[in-house]
Amino acid sequence: MRSHYCGSLNESHIGQVVEIAGWVHRRRDHGGVIFIDLRDREGLLQVVFDPDSRETFHIAETVRSEYVLKVAGQIRHRPAGTENPHLPSGKVELAVQSVTILNRAETPPFMIDAEDEDVSEELRLKYRYLDLRRPQMLERLKLRSRVAAVLRNYLDGQGFMDIETPMLTKATPEGARDYLVPSRTHPGSFFALPQSPQLFKQLLMVSGLDRYYQIVRCFRDEDLRADRQPEFTQLDIETSFMDEEAVMGMMEEMIRQLFAQVLEVALPSPFPRLTYAEAMRRFASDKPDLRIPLELVDLGDLMAGVEFKVFSGPANDPKGRIAALRLPKGGELTRSQIDDYTKFVAIYGAKGLAYIKVNERAKGRDGLQSPILKFLPDEVVAAVLERTAAEDGDLIFFGADKAKVVNESLGALRLKLGHDLNLVEHGWRPLWVVDFPMFEYDDKESRFVALHHPFTSPKEEHLELLSSDPGACLSRAYDMVLNGTELGGGSMRIYRKEVQQEVFHQLGIDELEAQEKFGFLLDALKFGCPPHGGLAFGLDRLVMLMSGAKSIRDVMAFPKTQSAACMLTGAPSNVDLKQLMELGVRVATQPKGEAKAAKE
Repeated sequence: MRSHYCGSLNESHIGQVVEIAGWVHRRRDHGGVIFIDLRDREGLLQVVFDPDSRETFHIAETVRSEYVLKVAGQIRHRPAGTENPHLPSGKVELAVQSVTILNRAETPPFMIDAEDEDVSEELRLKYRYLDLRRPQMLERLKLRSRVAAVLRNYLDGQGFMDIETPMLTKATPEGARDYLVPSRTHPGSFFALPQSPQLFKQLLMVSGLDRYYQIVRCFRDEDLRADRQPEFTQLDIETSFMDEEAVMGMMEEMIRQLFAQVLEVALPSPFPRLTYAEAMRRFASDKPDLRIPLELVDLGDLMAGVEFKVFSGPANDPKGRIAALRLPKGGELTRSQIDDYTKFVAIYGAKGLAYIKVNERAKGRDGLQSPILKFLPDEVVAAVLERTAAEDGDLIFFGADKAKVVNESLGALRLKLGHDLNLVEHGWRPLWVVDFPMFEYDDKESRFVALHHPFTSPKEEHLELLSSDPGACLSRAYDMVLNGTELGGGSMRIYRKEVQQEVFHQLGIDELEAQEKFGFLLDALKFGCPPHGGLAFGLDRLVMLMSGAKSIRDVMAFPKTQSAACMLTGAPSNVDLKQLMELGVRVATQPKGEAKAAKE
């Protein structure tokens, strides 16, 4: 039906008779000559209808936006002064010889050339098939396809095998909530949609397949954010007989090649590394954005002996932290701006936001401005200024509370200040974060939970700590971070049965539950499991960053809303009673008032 794509035609095709097909992007009538910009997935081409050709001209007069046309004609130069330098086809046009209307279209609910912010997301998702016609959405999906192709080519070249794992699997007790699928053939039993292929890819290593990858759909029934969806795509990777240094080196090179080939960007070699402890100490985050030149400084030792209990309390609490965040030239902030930042950190549990304005450091206390100065001795104030390297005009923010509250509030404040005050440096800043703790303590459940997942291997030198001091045990885990976003997380895996059983024990999973939930894995570990490890990259997040999109919804063809609903199809929806009875499922209905209260 066509010989070329609209956007592929250029000066090399002048004089050729071609056939194209696509959608009417714009129609313009200039002094009796009709111009139509015809659009397909590769771009636009200007099509010219001459009034001397009555039949084609009459058809062009009836055409409206988004009509589907097939056009044949000769490629020629655009008249001098009418070229469009912003289009690959901008120096040529097609002189129409024949035209066919393949289909008509109603007026769309929004302009196809509208920017993201000019159309409500609800409307865009409801008419997603029209939204995907917009050039910026089309370019994002083309980028996604290109990214996937480059990643596949790299892994194929490294000897990895593309292997599919099951979509219907067993519910797991750890991690996010599962999406459950009732089984008709096993009444009362349920499959779960996979949160990841983790256990299956480990079993593939037991099978001796050595190097595996898969671009795979995963499902998690969890609260949503801009970078989360109930179903998402990851590049899943596993390999045997390689340690973390080898795995990280190979994956780092893959990402370097990806950026070089797709964006023509040279990422550093090697990527810098931070331990988890250092990342939390300096940036209060295990995925620090290194483009923001602000760092935290610990002050606990300076505050341990002060009478001001707001500071001395956390300073003497093993679970507490006192940290300062110096903002260069922050003295220019108004009191109302400081009050706004105080309200902001309250979202993260902070009870306040103490600060010191450094007007003239040389004057000592007299050159400072702060409501907390009266509670601090001169020597402590001097030590704070020295440790933070404060200069005239700076502002020092303080966080004092449980370490979790301080990290979350000052970490978020650091990011907000960076973006609010245009401190974010241009470019790409990748890094590895390593040496994560094996566990973190859940105060609500009064037990340890896995920081990554229960199959992460502890460091060999920390094996004894698994039973004696699990909170101090470090893992062989590693995360790749880019501009404050976790691109991928991975680890070396547990490959000895007794170690896996001890990890389950520390997580509060007894032998009976471990056998019931993970018996197939424990059995596999008895039959010569090789040392292995891997990681998974969030493909949606990766493409979101590379395309400059604000949400992963903008790089997915058919995403869900933040309430996990599909505006296009109306899913999730009710199922008729007959189908529920076949599945042995009964829906517990709530009175409307109770249902509303439960949602609120």
